[in-house]
Formats: sequence, C-alpha cells, structure tokens
Amino acid sequence: MSIIELHPAQRDELQIIENLMQFYLYDFSQWLPLKLAEHGFFRIQPLDDYWRLPATRPFLLRVDGELAGFVSVDDDIHLNGAEYNIGYFFVSRRFRGQGVAQFVVSALLSRLPGQWQIFHIDANRPAQRFWARIIADLSGGEFTRQQRTVNGYPCTFYGLHSPAAVA
Repeated sequence: MSIIELHPAQRDELQIIENLMQFYLYDFSQWLPLKLAEHGFFRIQPLDDYWRLPATRPFLLRVDGELAGFVSVDDDIHLNGAEYNIGYFFVSRRFRGQGVAQFVVSALLSRLPGQWQIFHIDANRPAQRFWARIIADLSGGEFTRQQRTVNGYPCTFYGLHSPAAVA
C-alpha cells in the first residue's frame, strides 16, 4: 500500500509548483485552447501574486516519497457562503486511478473544515466523472450542484460542508 503525503508547500518549493504547472496546462490543453509558446512551454504568468494572497494555500503531493503533484486552496469563490475553493489540482498521470486524488481531497476537507466550493469545466470529462463519483461520499450526500459559466466555459460547481474533526 502506498504512503500518500500532502504537505504545505514552503516558499522555496513554489518553483516546483510553477514547474508542474506546465504539465497541468498540457493536460488542460485537451479541453481549452491553450497554445505552446515559441520556446516550447505554455505561456503562463508567474503566480507570485497568487501565492502571496493570504487565503492561498499551496500543497505538494508525494506518493512513497516521490513528487506526484500539487493542489492549491484559495478563496476565488463563485458560490454564496463558500469559504474554500480548490484552485489548482494536478496529479501526475503515473499516480492517477490509484486513489491519490480522493485521498488528497479528503485530507483537505478534514484539515480545513467549513463551506467548500469545488468545480470543474464540463469539457474535462475525467474531472466530471471523478467529482460525480466522490462528492456524495465526501459530503455524506449533503451537497449542492449548479451549472455556471466561468470565462466563457460551462462549469459544474459543487457546494459542500466539511465538519470539524471530532476530538
């Protein structure tokens, strides 16, 4: 059985996330019109301002000690009453389908109790299947589901409450 770790990224680890962002964008280029720049990388704005926001919490994922992806939590909220949003979420292809993503989301919800907003663009069928499969389990069946458009793309938004851990 693999050991999955989710740890807060330190300031000196943010470059690792910026590097992984290329793979994140590569995956997303299947559903969004993202283009490679002439130098062979996706053109992204450095996320320095994003990382400096007080509500932004970046995490690195490791499986058996090996770097496996990243996730960020922020307050870019589209649903009334939500406190937390999963901003970016990337699991390296090698570790997909092994329960890593579900473990990460479950760990985040237990670390940060409160109202959550989780969404995906509808064109991203793997995300659509993933969230439809796990949201009911993670929320105990208590969640809302709404369709909204973000930057011109149809998206599905889930709202759920994560209770504080019982001591």
